[in-house]
This record gives sequence, structure tokens and C-alpha cells, in this order.
Amino acid sequence: MADIRNGQTTGAEQSGYDLRRRNVPAQEGANGSTTKPSESEDTKKAKKIGLSNIVTWDEAHFGKFGSHYLKREFYFDVHPPLGKMLVGLSGYMAGYNGSFEFKSGETYPAELNYTFMRLFNSTFGALCVPVAYYTARELNLRRPAVWLVTLMVLFENSYATISRFILLDSMLLFFTFTTTLCWARFHSLRKQSFTPEWFLWLLLCGINIGCVCSVKWVGLFCTALVGLYTIEDLWNKFGDLDMPKVELASHLAARVVGLIVIPMLWTGDAQMSSLFQANLRGTEVGKDSPLEIAYGSRATLKNMGYGGGLLHSHVQTYPEGSQQQQVTCYHHKDANNDWFFYPNRSLPLYDPEAPISFVADKDVLRLIHSQTGRNLHSHAVSAPVTKGDYEVSSYGNTTVGDEKDHWTVEVISDTASRDRSKIRTLTTAFRLRHTSLGCYLRAGNVNLPQWGFKQIEVTCVKENKPRDVYTHWNVESHWNERLPAANAHSYRSPFLRDFMHLNVAMMTSNNALVPDPDKQDDLASQFWQWPLLHVGLRMCGWDDHIVKYFLLGNPLVYWGSTLSLFAFSGLVAWYAVRWQRGYEPLKWAEVEHIHYAGLYPLAGWVLHYLPFVAMARVTYVHHYYPALYFAILVMGFVVDWVTRPLARRAKGVEWAVYGVLYIGVVGLFWLFRAVVFGMQGSNQQWRHLKWFEKWRIAD
Repeated sequence: MADIRNGQTTGAEQSGYDLRRRNVPAQEGANGSTTKPSESEDTKKAKKIGLSNIVTWDEAHFGKFGSHYLKREFYFDVHPPLGKMLVGLSGYMAGYNGSFEFKSGETYPAELNYTFMRLFNSTFGALCVPVAYYTARELNLRRPAVWLVTLMVLFENSYATISRFILLDSMLLFFTFTTTLCWARFHSLRKQSFTPEWFLWLLLCGINIGCVCSVKWVGLFCTALVGLYTIEDLWNKFGDLDMPKVELASHLAARVVGLIVIPMLWTGDAQMSSLFQANLRGTEVGKDSPLEIAYGSRATLKNMGYGGGLLHSHVQTYPEGSQQQQVTCYHHKDANNDWFFYPNRSLPLYDPEAPISFVADKDVLRLIHSQTGRNLHSHAVSAPVTKGDYEVSSYGNTTVGDEKDHWTVEVISDTASRDRSKIRTLTTAFRLRHTSLGCYLRAGNVNLPQWGFKQIEVTCVKENKPRDVYTHWNVESHWNERLPAANAHSYRSPFLRDFMHLNVAMMTSNNALVPDPDKQDDLASQFWQWPLLHVGLRMCGWDDHIVKYFLLGNPLVYWGSTLSLFAFSGLVAWYAVRWQRGYEPLKWAEVEHIHYAGLYPLAGWVLHYLPFVAMARVTYVHHYYPALYFAILVMGFVVDWVTRPLARRAKGVEWAVYGVLYIGVVGLFWLFRAVVFGMQGSNQQWRHLKWFEKWRIAD
């Protein structure tokens, strides 16, 4: 049972409707009856976060990832590890042992203090508010504008909602905010180069770059913003002929260390290379496997491309083309991944009693599917999806077939030996060239339609590209009773290569999350809908007995910040035209203010928004949240700039303008507070909040 004084509830089912509804732990009275505990202020705050005791939205993913860390299990995911490690830390601090599966919509068990884990995540969201305040100050916005930016972050409904669950987004936002603050503070200290404080903020900027990139790949866009600033800053220094070359070199070296070296230092297993898996503690990969492959050996073949799977076949056939048995790549391990190495048809049949013969480089052989007995086969028939390649199928059996069952082994490399004459388990990379057609066995990142169970398409590619890693294969698991097991030290894997492979595999898999044309994803949305607040997102089921949450932004924050993007662009164009026509120019300090307090936040918005315009992967409303922050900063600048003349001439009018904005931001947050803190009962109670058809708050 959680400590009542700390306001941490476990989510256990309690007797009494009121206790279940509010998710507050019960206490047993002297007569055995259930009584409601006294509530401190902390408990009142905590109970709202624990109000829904079911696994909500992407908690099903990230809670499970935290469980893997607690159980010390390797797994593969498209996101970098820092955020998921922090989720694991929150579970560890809550006394969670990692045993819950986090199935979507499932009720949290009594022993899992999910409320504490949510509170842990919400801390990152709460800390965004003071960071936004100090960032606005460092951008030299006046006090009313600083308060406006702070209130827009504090009372942004979508930020408040998404920070209340076991997700990565509050951490991503926090490190995006802190990176921006460090950049702004470092810029403010540009005239105090090489002072201890200057070095401190440079290093903090580098550390936060490493953190934001280690939570989600979106952090690279924030890194790009700092990179643009650094390039411009160094270019200006390079053009300063009065600056000594030693000082210029020192500036360059400081930024290389602070913004490149420091972030790099800071920063499921079937997706990873076989050799990587073999070096994991407790793994079955490579365990008791013989080292060298012999004819008659049974083995699994792993594609060495980023995110590659295991060569696979099953009894289902292609619905078109040859209509022979399908061959795919599959990321999960089962018996349909097993293949036998057999001699080609010009040689005598394999005899298990004959002397052992090892598979060698340039051997022509057959691969027999262990479950169906069919040969790995290719022919001059177009592949089902990649029409420019040949189809690969399973055909015939050990006695029925032809020369199109033959594949030539071409060894590429061996990490454990300079002897490339043999094929070794895990360490040897090789290609399989179709002996008759001259094409190469390949498994890219193309998924088959539903009839192929969405598995990876395997083709025979006509182009000979030795560097194409998707044509590289290795033996992952190997069974042969006639051969001794290899020494575990035979499977050492270079760390740097594993590190690079893991990160590229995550990025590749992330970009491969494309919309499924066979399914309708009611949660997905388009990039153009986000700045207009055209759509929201239901985070859970919408039945009356479920506490419902709806991801929707504050209308004034969204629409005001979007309008400000256009207003700022018009402002810059206006001053550019005036300057071109010879009107009184702005003071240099004003140009600098527009440049760094307005143009760079606009660049931050562009860098965080435009990639989703071109991105093929499926997208959701929360992908806009980092970009929204930079739009908020632009709005703060625009309002500050436009009201500056009022500060000198009509102070009362200025405060009236800000007062309307303050009241509007807070008032709209309060109006839509139910979507943040949870809607109980019939959704028809909130029909008045459904301003547009896409705001599916009420049915």
C-alpha cells in the first residue's frame, strides 16, 4: 500500500463506488469496515492523475519498455533509450518488479503504483513552465510577454494532458525546452567568451542536446537549430578580421567539444544483428551452436540490413505470380525460419553417414525449408510488390526441382577470422547469388500486403551491389549433432559497430511506420490539421464507465501562435521592403532582437514541423507539440513587438491587451479542463466542447 501522506495510490480495486472512482486507497476500520482516509493537499492532487486505473493509450508501449529494463531484458524499439530508462526508473522507485504486461485497456494490478509512475512523468511537464519563463527572459522579451509565454505553456491543455501519463512526450518537451534555454543563455553570454559561465552553458547545451536526442529522434530537429546558430556564429567570427586566429580556433574547438563530443558521450533484439544478440547475457542466440556450417546443418539465416529479420517460409502461397509457397523475412522466431544446407543437384544426394563436408565460399548449394521440405527458389517472375525484382518462393522438394533451386555462396567478411573459405555461425557475412538468374537474395524494408501477414518481402534483386547490406546474410542459429559446440569467445562483436547498427536500425524502423492502407486509423492525423487545431485524439475507449481523456490544445494558444507565424513573416517582409526603399532603418539592437528572439524560434518551428510534411510514416497530433513551443515563442515576440509603442504612449492600453490574452488563455484552459483531468460518465455531458466535427469529444 502506498504512503497516504505522499499522495501515491496503487490503483488497487477498493470496495465502494466512490473509492474505485477516485482511485484513493482504502483503510480498514476497527470493525473490518472500509473507511475513506483523510486527504492532504498532495493526495488531492495525486488522485486526479491516478483517476483512470487502466492502461491508457501509449502507456501500453512505454510502460512495457520500462518493464524490460527492470527485468534486464534486451528489446528493440524505434526510440532511443533515455526516456524508456527513465520510465524504468520511475517503476523502480515505485517498487514495481516489471511483471505487468501493460496491455492496452487492462486494469492496473494492486501491486503496481502506476500513480507514482505518472507523477514522475508529470514532473517533466511541470518543469517546462519555469524553463519557458527563463527562456523568454533570455530572449529579452519584456515582462508582460514573458508572462504570456509562461501562461501559454502552463495552460496549454495538450501539454497538461500528455504529461499525465507514462509516456515519453513530457520528457521530450522538457529537454526541448532546456536545450532552447541553454542556447538562449549561451547567446546572451556571447560577449563573455571563455568565462566559466560561458563554458558552463555551452556544456549544458551539449548535455541537453544529448538528452533530447536520446528520448526521441525528433530531438535531432532541436539539434539542427543549435547547429544553424553555431554555423552562423562561427561564420561571423571567421569574417571578423580583427579576431586572432588562435581565438577563432579556440571558439571552434570549444563548440566541437561542447556541441558534438559531449552529446555523443551522453547519448526487440530480433531487429539487431545476430552477433549483437549473441553477446547479450542470457541469450539463446549462438548458444551451443557449432561454429562452422556443414552440409546437412539446420540453421536460421538473418538478414543483416538495418531492422532485418529471419528468412522465413510458410504453407501459404502467393495469390498471384507463380502462386508457389511464400518466402518472407520474419522478426519473430519459430520453426518456419529453419533451413537445411544441401548439396546442389549435380552432386550426390546428401548422406548423413558420409564424412562431414563443410560449406565454403563459392559453393553452389540448395536451401531446404525444414517444415515443408521445399527448396528456396527464384525464377523470372516479378516480385509481388517490388516489380523490378524477381519473385522468391519455396518449390519442389529434396528430389523434385531444377537448377533454379541453386544458390552460390559469396562471402563478404568475417568478424572473427581472416579465413573466408568457410561459413561460420554468426560471424560470417555472405550473399546468395541465384546461380541461374544471377540475381541476389534481398530483404529490404518493404512489407507484403495482408495476404503475406505484413511480413518483409524477399526478392531476388538484379543489380549487383556488394555494399547493399540488405543482400547480406549470416547464420544466426545452427544445429548439427555431428559437430561440437563452439566456444563462446568465438562470437565477439565490435562495440562501435553494434552502437551504429542499433541507432541506424531505430531510425530505419521509425521511418518504416507507414500508414496501413488495409486499416483505418481513427487516431492518425495529417500535418496540416495540427496548427489549425482541426483534430484531437481519443486516448482511450469512450464507454460511459471509462474515464476519458482527449488530446486537444488550447484554442487561443494554437490559433494565436499559428497566426503569429504569418504575422512575424509579414513583419520581416515589411521591414525588408522599408530598408530596400531607403526608409529610416531599424537600430542594430532591434535587428539583433528580431533575428535571435523571433527568427530563430521561427526556424525552430520550421525544423520541427516541415519534416512531418515530407515524412511517409503515420503521424498523430502529439508530433506537433515540440513545434508548438517554438510557435508560442514567436507569438510572445510578436505581441511584445507590436505592443512596445503602447508601453511608451498608452500603458493602460498595453495592459488591457495583455489582460485579454491572459484571461483568454486561462479561461479556455478552464473551459476545456475536463479533457485534461478526465471525463467521467456519459460523453454527452461535454457536447458543448465539440466545436468542430473532428473534435470527437462527444459522439
